[in-house]
Amino acid sequence: MSTTSPIRMFGAQWCGDCRRTKRQLDTLGLDYEYIDLEQDPRAADVARDISGRTNIPVVVYPDGSHHVEPADDDVAAKLRELEII
Repeated sequence: MSTTSPIRMFGAQWCGDCRRTKRQLDTLGLDYEYIDLEQDPRAADVARDISGRTNIPVVVYPDGSHHVEPADDDVAAKLRELEII
């Protein structure tokens, strides 16, 4: 699947799951938009509107789907499904 929509990740440095997911995306060499909730607290409302939850990270994929607090295997499976990796 060819897509021009970026992956977006809502997270914060204090969040261990966020650091892990960010490291995974970085290691894969993917282009993505990182929305730092410490730098932009209003973005937390956007993440909550997307996920219906207050948990982070929220990873939004080019097809409009999302994960909340995903395991690395879940992220990798979705990226393979979208033929990003």
